Order: sequence, then C-alpha cells, then structure tokens
Amino acid sequence: MRTVTFGINISLDGYCDHTLFKPSEEVHAYFTSLLNEVDLLFMGRIMYQLMFPFWADVAKNQSGLADENRFAQRLTAIDKVVLSQSLDKVEDNTRIVRSNPVEELLKLKQQPGRKISVDSVSLLPELIAAGLIDEFHLVVHPVLVGRGRQLLDGGSLPENLDLKLVDTIVFNSGCVALQYLTQ
Repeated sequence: MRTVTFGINISLDGYCDHTLFKPSEEVHAYFTSLLNEVDLLFMGRIMYQLMFPFWADVAKNQSGLADENRFAQRLTAIDKVVLSQSLDKVEDNTRIVRSNPVEELLKLKQQPGRKISVDSVSLLPELIAAGLIDEFHLVVHPVLVGRGRQLLDGGSLPENLDLKLVDTIVFNSGCVALQYLTQ
C-alpha cells in the first residue's frame, strides 16, 4: 500500500497562507526532495489554482531562482488528481475527480506506486478522519501572522490524532521542518 503524505509551510501561530511569508532556498530544496519520493499529487481545487499555472510557467521559462526552478520542474512533472466540481480544464498530466475524495484516495493508495502527496487544507480533516494520511511534513516559519487560513479549523476533527515525531531539521533561515508519522 502506498504512503500518503501531507506537507505545508506554516507560521508559528498556525496559519498556512503562503502569501504571508516567503520560503527560503533551503525550504524549496526540502520540498523538492520530498517531491522526489512522490509520483502523484492529490489536490483540492483551491490549491491547484494557487499552484498552476504559476509553477508550470516558472518551470517552462526558468524564471525563478535556481531552487524555485528545480521545485517547479519537479512539481509540474508529477501526475495530479484535482478534486473539483467546478473546474473545466486542467494541465496535461492532471485529471479531475468530481466527488468522493476519501473513496478516490483510498483507491489510489491501494494501487502500486510511490508516495502520494495531499495538497489540500480543506480536504485535510476528512482525509485525517478516514485514516488516510500517513506522514505530515510541516515547515514552521519563524513568523507570527495572526491572520489567514489556519491549518485546521476548531472542531474539524472528530478526535485527536496522535503523531510520532521522526525527524527535525533546523534551517539557517530559522525555519524548522518537522516530520511526523501517524500512530
């Protein structure tokens, strides 16, 4: 069975609005290394539209810094499944699924392949409740923002999810990467 991961940048006060802080070169390299273990991205519509066509354009035009270009190339090369009832069109190696994200992810998890990365804050509580997330990769940025999207809304989980810390990396920027496994 494939491993399902969830990774995200987050502020010290629990907000994951990517527009409120900028990842360093080390953080881009970290997420690129995580993507090297992945052969499928499982995305919500909002995250997909935040990421594409922006990163596809960076990959095509090599318009970012070197670390951003490497991240963009890896991200765009990976097959994607986007959960959406409203999208009409997606990039080349992407397909749309219209309903039942839990059933779809369970089916994908049982297929052969490498890791699946979930990239959707809105789907996260439902996928956690279904027991489908195996690893969490949180990069905590040394900033308090006090606004934006929180990782989890209050009351969004039916019960606590105990995690086991298996790795910690402290970056020169002050960011800390935390890897947790579900127990």
